[in-house]
Amino acid sequence: MSKQTKNAKSAKKAETSDAFISDESLGSGDAAYMKFEKGSNTFRIISKPIAGWVDWIEDEDENRKPVRTPLSEGEPEATDEDQKPRKFIAFAVIDRADGLVKILELTQQSIIKGIKTLSDNPVWGNPFSYDINVEKTGEKLKTKYSVTPSPKKSLSKSEIADAQERPCNLEKLMDGENPWEIEDGEATEYFFK
Repeated sequence: MSKQTKNAKSAKKAETSDAFISDESLGSGDAAYMKFEKGSNTFRIISKPIAGWVDWIEDEDENRKPVRTPLSEGEPEATDEDQKPRKFIAFAVIDRADGLVKILELTQQSIIKGIKTLSDNPVWGNPFSYDINVEKTGEKLKTKYSVTPSPKKSLSKSEIADAQERPCNLEKLMDGENPWEIEDGEATEYFFK
């Protein structure tokens, strides 16, 4: 379903609702990146990951901006002595909270290791055929994550069609460009098992 069609349907529902604030008005909107909230966070991975280093710099307006480099280039020099660059992986996912395709970037090694353990296990294999749940508990330095798979289940035809209408190019993250601005033939390949 196209974004325009979804928005038109939401507008019609909002117009006919008797509620002061409609249910459709709630939520995080059309977010491009998945962020973990406290509690259960479920998603389906639909692309192979990219991996690299991420460091943060401040621009002239003192806004923090990520700078990513491929693992093959080695660990970059830290721009801040108190915060060294961290390894990351990123992939396209379907966020089960709203059904949208988003980019999930992970630096938390406990989550990365949990997903690697599942994908290395011959019973589970690549995570294109099952959802993954990350349970987030605690706060700040006491934050903990647990990773569990859901039973294998194929994506529906409508989920596949919706995902295909929202391509991204993960490699653009390495260049500091917008991964959602796609030109012909440069989209990251999605997998729907």
